[in-house]
Amino acid sequence: MSGSAAAPPAHVEVPRPPRSRRWLELGLSAVAVGVAMMAYGLVGVATDGSWPAGILGYGAGLGALVLVLHVAVRWRAPWADPLLVPVATLLNGLGLALIHRLDVARDGSFAERQLVWSAIGILAATAIVVVLRDHRVLRRYTFTAMVVGLVLLVLPLVPFLGVNINGAQIWIRVGPVGFQPGELAKIVLTVFFAGYLVTARDTLSLVGPKVLGLQLPRPRDLGPLVVAWLASLGVLVLERDLGTSLLFFGLFVAMLYVATQRVSWIAIGLSLFVGGAVLAWSMFSHVQARVTAWLDPFDAEVYAQSPGGSFQLVQGLFGFANGGLLGTGIGQGRPQTVPYAESDFILATLGEEMGLTGLLAVLLLYLVLVERGLRTGTAVRDGFGKLLAGGLAFAIALQCFVVAGGVLRVIPLTGLTMPFLAYGGSSLVANWMIVALLLRISDAARRPSPETPAEASPVLPSEQDASATQVVRL
Repeated sequence: MSGSAAAPPAHVEVPRPPRSRRWLELGLSAVAVGVAMMAYGLVGVATDGSWPAGILGYGAGLGALVLVLHVAVRWRAPWADPLLVPVATLLNGLGLALIHRLDVARDGSFAERQLVWSAIGILAATAIVVVLRDHRVLRRYTFTAMVVGLVLLVLPLVPFLGVNINGAQIWIRVGPVGFQPGELAKIVLTVFFAGYLVTARDTLSLVGPKVLGLQLPRPRDLGPLVVAWLASLGVLVLERDLGTSLLFFGLFVAMLYVATQRVSWIAIGLSLFVGGAVLAWSMFSHVQARVTAWLDPFDAEVYAQSPGGSFQLVQGLFGFANGGLLGTGIGQGRPQTVPYAESDFILATLGEEMGLTGLLAVLLLYLVLVERGLRTGTAVRDGFGKLLAGGLAFAIALQCFVVAGGVLRVIPLTGLTMPFLAYGGSSLVANWMIVALLLRISDAARRPSPETPAEASPVLPSEQDASATQVVRL
């Protein structure tokens, strides 16, 4: 019938507009605050037989801080990953509860100071989300970041500013406030690595001879890797900081591999690391002490040696054994017998009172955090963002491995702290800043492109192949 309107095609598909999932982020953040409050309350129930008087204030304070960050993300980065803030909040909240538990046993005040640092960290993350509108702006400051990073690394060596604590010269103190500049250095150096490698990756990945199936770089292209190796050894020698040295060099080698996809860089990096480790072991007594405590911790002489003995490591292992599968219960163990249980050995506290089950759950949270960071790196469209997100995620992953490996006697102890969980203001602030940068990059990665508006017109089946071809060409 010529006068009737044509019926619409049967196979018309209207694409659903993408969702920002900000309500999911808010709901999961509320759950994270609730779990943290429950853990905090169970400490009081186990130790005093009643809920702590300040539990509502604690929950309200942590919840208000997270709400401020959520509002900033909803305003400035509405397409950011919805899991980053809840996971970081849960880890931070559990850490506060565990530190409070140790305060009760030792009559300390670490939890109060950690809550202040949590506020500073979350507010710093909020400021980054609001002020930094595009992560690609950071690429303009590639070499500025290099200078700032190196200055931060050498600050503890400045007279009357650096402080030696337990044999390591990694702190600075201004009045009553102490800080580890190396924690901020890992962020700005990641910015430098990303900016440098995104420019030089073609030369580093395509040029060089092939030997035994591996495409090796030219000798002159080895310069950046050798400089990074020498700088990490300098940190180890001058500051006696094995953890920062390992983190700094491992981060650069990992980002170099991500940029070039060449296995030869990993092989060269590992060779340099092994050579540097053997050299450090043969030259420095504090490295020898840590290796000896790792290899033979139950020897009576090594156990009783002070400083540098294995007492701390063995007490932590006893704590894990006492916790078993399900743990003794929050507030019902004896983690205070482990030196520095609130910082270096926070995992021993967790393992004793929450057991293997709780430990695996927390490690799974770290796995989710790292996976979301790596996914952001693969999804973002620009090379600088890919390297920056991948480097930041790998920094968290490597730090978790080094800390967990040291406490569980997989590798020697390094002195690093578990991100978000352990006591330490500089580490907490730096890791919240990393979360903020990942939020900014994930917003760019998940934001709908201008070519594909949220409310798109219907696409006919006959047009699908042509439109797909056009997208591939773009």
